[in-house]
Amino acid sequence: MVSIDQLKQLREATGISIAECKKALIEAKGDLEKAKEILKKWGKEFAQKQSGRKAREGIVATYLHPNQKIGVILELNCETDFVAKSEDFQNLAHELCLQIASMNPPDTDSLFLQPWIKDETKTVKELMESYVAKFGENILIKKFNRYEI
Repeated sequence: MVSIDQLKQLREATGISIAECKKALIEAKGDLEKAKEILKKWGKEFAQKQSGRKAREGIVATYLHPNQKIGVILELNCETDFVAKSEDFQNLAHELCLQIASMNPPDTDSLFLQPWIKDETKTVKELMESYVAKFGENILIKKFNRYEI
């Protein structure tokens, strides 16, 4: 049996729907850490399925370092305007801009392989996959540029 407290904890930790959290907790027999791993695995599988879908909506995000010597401009795409306008999607764009400003990847492939600057146990690709699972939509980094004086 899955408790409401367990569901709440898993939902807050992952941002995944309550229904998916409940399924993961049942499969993990109530073990929160195991449920997180199950959701992570499902998220990767889901992201692979979504990758062929068109992502024609999105936002252009920017970041300017406080010293005003490093700046980033990023085009991040998703499938719907609803997701593009969401606070979570805009937070993802900001996180990606910070990553690009900090680590200066030459291209998207290199960016995906980098450890995420806020949690080095996760790659940027895994960060993206978690958002694909959260939104249920394909998300693409269309292009980015980093500027430095």
